[in-house]
Amino acid sequence: MSESEQTAVTGSREKIEEKNLEKGIVTSSAASIHDEPILEPEEVYPEGGFWGWSTLFGACVILLFLPLAMFFTKLRDRSLMQFATFGYTNAFGVYDGLVRNLLLNALVLMLGCNFYVRDYLTKFSPSDIGWIGGVQIFVIFASGIFTGRAFDRGYFHHLMIGGSLLHVFSFFMLSLSHENGYYQVFLAQGLGGGLAAGVTYIPSLAVVSHYFQRHRPLAMGVVACGTALGSLIHPIMLNSLFHGKIGFANGVRISTGFNAGLLIIANLCMRTRLPPKKVGSAIPIAEFVRDTPYLFTLIGGLFVMFGLHFPTFYLQLYATTHGIEKQFAFYCLSIMNAASIFGRTVPAFLAPRYGVYNMAIPFTFCMGALMYSILGVKNAGGLVVFAVIYGFFSGGAISLSPAVLASLATDVNEIGARIGVAFAFSGIIGLVGTSINGALLTSQFHWMRPSIWSATLTISGAAMYAVSRWLLTKRRSTQFV
Repeated sequence: MSESEQTAVTGSREKIEEKNLEKGIVTSSAASIHDEPILEPEEVYPEGGFWGWSTLFGACVILLFLPLAMFFTKLRDRSLMQFATFGYTNAFGVYDGLVRNLLLNALVLMLGCNFYVRDYLTKFSPSDIGWIGGVQIFVIFASGIFTGRAFDRGYFHHLMIGGSLLHVFSFFMLSLSHENGYYQVFLAQGLGGGLAAGVTYIPSLAVVSHYFQRHRPLAMGVVACGTALGSLIHPIMLNSLFHGKIGFANGVRISTGFNAGLLIIANLCMRTRLPPKKVGSAIPIAEFVRDTPYLFTLIGGLFVMFGLHFPTFYLQLYATTHGIEKQFAFYCLSIMNAASIFGRTVPAFLAPRYGVYNMAIPFTFCMGALMYSILGVKNAGGLVVFAVIYGFFSGGAISLSPAVLASLATDVNEIGARIGVAFAFSGIIGLVGTSINGALLTSQFHWMRPSIWSATLTISGAAMYAVSRWLLTKRRSTQFV
């Protein structure tokens, strides 16, 4: 190579590295001029295309199911893949029923036990039934530590197909369960349904990273809308099926058949684009934790997880204990979920321009501050205003969390593992966080205690995000993080 050619290549490389640095991408300056030329992100990531948008749509459908899985357990009262799985999970509250005191009734309703307590598992306490939803939430998030790694190693379609089949099988078996057959419901919904949702959740979020780099936060935010849409649709649909002429067994079969069709569409729509990275079988948790921005983000996420579900699980109970009509309080949850759709898309649209941390921090802070303000809600009008505003900010904070974790990856093939590790720890917190709020509330309904606890931890989480952002600005020499 002549001296002039060498100078041209070196100059081109420097320009590309400068452009990458502006976008928060770190490239190695030690590469030889004899290496393959570094491609700009626009050349590596199509930022859409037929399969890019098709995959995004399929992932959204997958998350649609997650609230449905929770609906069967959440009658303790999360885009086609996301709509079908996580949306199903958030509908658990419909199963809960009339229990001996209002507190346990609301806890079970919000966590997915209402119908079970009132009509189906009448020989078991709300606490026993609540474990179905608690275990399901734990399995969904904890399985991410394995599914994220499997995705990075190229097993995306294995996970999607296997999780889809398990979802259909588990809920079909749920329809065959007997009245007061606790172990049947626990195995079918708590373990089977939770594992099916967990197997598909992280991969459906991570796969969009194969097609989007600069607009990755927006893509992940759109995918996360599947959970909000599922949370809006499934509770209303299942309530109508269970309490009408169709009944529980046939209602579960109808919803399972509907989900099966969506899952088929989702699997046909999604494709991976990048070749899998050759990685070892061990998950490099120690390596991730030594990355201080990731560590502070992980700690912040755990703080947020402690307080995140307080309004979601207790808003209906708060409303009814303050004289607001029960049916109106139920639909306020749907209002909150509808508002979260806008919350998941607006900050995700702005994040590529202003930085994902720069959007996640204020949204998380506002979400925490609003938990203090719930104490001022005294009537139906105030309840609607709170549901809309909180739904917007919580939707933004939740949808940005996967993009925040993905932005810390040094290689696209470790995105699944980084998200999976963080979500696995979150699953443990999710298992106990709601119980702590219940213990603070007590049967005397001391609302100030859980409100202050949840709000303070959520704001502390935003502070940890801010520390992580500060470290990244020093590392990348840019405010665009």
